[in-house]
Amino acid sequence: MFRRIRTERAAAALLALALSGCGIFAVDSGKAPAAPPPSGSATPADPGTDVPDDLDEAESETREDSVYPLAGDPSVDALHYDLSLAWTPDSDTLVATERLTFRSTADADHFQLDFDDALTIDSLTVDGKDASFDRSDKDLVINHAVKADDEYTLVLAYQGTPEPYPAPTERSDFTLGEGWHITDEHQVWTIQEPYGAFTWYAANDQPADKAFYDFTLTVPAPWTGIANGKLTDTTDSDGLRTTTWHLDEPASSYLVTVAFGDYTPAHLESASGVPVTIWGPTDDPEASGDTGYAGEAIDWLENYLGPYPFDTFGILLYDGDSGMETQTMVTLGATPYATSRAVVVHELTHHWYGDTVTPTDWRDLWMNEGMAMYLQGMWEAEDEGISIDEKMDSWAGYEAESREYSGPPGDYDPQKFGDGNVYYGPALMWNELRRKVGDDVFFALIRDWPQEHASQSADREEYLSWIEDRTGLELTSFFDDWLLGETTPPRTSGG
Repeated sequence: MFRRIRTERAAAALLALALSGCGIFAVDSGKAPAAPPPSGSATPADPGTDVPDDLDEAESETREDSVYPLAGDPSVDALHYDLSLAWTPDSDTLVATERLTFRSTADADHFQLDFDDALTIDSLTVDGKDASFDRSDKDLVINHAVKADDEYTLVLAYQGTPEPYPAPTERSDFTLGEGWHITDEHQVWTIQEPYGAFTWYAANDQPADKAFYDFTLTVPAPWTGIANGKLTDTTDSDGLRTTTWHLDEPASSYLVTVAFGDYTPAHLESASGVPVTIWGPTDDPEASGDTGYAGEAIDWLENYLGPYPFDTFGILLYDGDSGMETQTMVTLGATPYATSRAVVVHELTHHWYGDTVTPTDWRDLWMNEGMAMYLQGMWEAEDEGISIDEKMDSWAGYEAESREYSGPPGDYDPQKFGDGNVYYGPALMWNELRRKVGDDVFFALIRDWPQEHASQSADREEYLSWIEDRTGLELTSFFDDWLLGETTPPRTSGG
């Protein structure tokens, strides 16, 4: 994730950061112009009846989140979401059908999902039979008995105008909230970290629960619906355009994206053969900025992290200035900084750190952002002709201020989600570990971890124990100081 932040205590540091061209925060507020909304009413296609054959690959060790315990329910293990979504811009109306296959992890007389009550439920069945339910805010409780390790199919028909949900942070780019967003031109984009998928579909909205996804998206032509994974079909009929998308690898709900708008794709390929698609606004081709660098960025990262872990890569540009590593289809604001090469490298790094290997709990956001920030720093240092130690020296001042304001990277203030403390501190930590163990050992570590844990979730204890086993070093104090300390630990390089 990269996003712009603004707090009173951090403003000066971030201004200097923006002017230096470093880091992860957007400073440009320009927006890509949009075409006028089309007319016509869209209705969803029937959800598919087929589910992937390998649902066992989506089985997860679910848990209650330690930072945001009200999001998600560990008694549900989502295996496959089939989402059929129809967007009518003229009325800002979503009409949808969802088919969710899930495994119960406990015996109970009910189960619970996250689903915003701004949307009206027209029907709800479990295994083909009507089920009663109760709702309050985002909590949807379905009164249907379940047994541990049995699988069930929920089919939900619903409609309405989705609304963003308040975000647990003071960052200025979260002021619009999380989840589903509607622009002034009636286009749609979605970003939802740490939660917010429940603003547009019923989800188990906690990162430990990964599932397969299929999407069927309908909107009046010439607009297009875009989602994660492979575009498997496009059909134009009666003034409507329907696209279908399939995500081959399980994903956490915060890594899912959907957008509706007037887009034109540009097709590229990395030297290693990864297909890349840039979805830019049709009436503003220049809005794509430097996103065409994505193929070269994949090649650069593969030198350090191994083969790109998915089959496709895409970038979706939207009318804003934030960015998110949504799996296989990165969501970027159409601004010069958000579409810069450094940000493309950052979001691509997340496909190894965050997407294929995902933290099981939001206390470990640093596992995603620290490595993405460090690889971005390596790329920037190479691009600028300086050493990585010099780059870390230039970032150290921002780390101290952000740690003081938002807390340690591994124990941050829950109301200051995604502040600079989870980026800069862990990036500095990885550089210190590199200096401690040497380049050969360090780069083997960062390459082997995502390869050995592909399509899995992991927690802090598992990750750090794995590093200790590989290095043969006892590193408890080292990691505790960097992740849980109130102040920045002493560094072997710089100040």
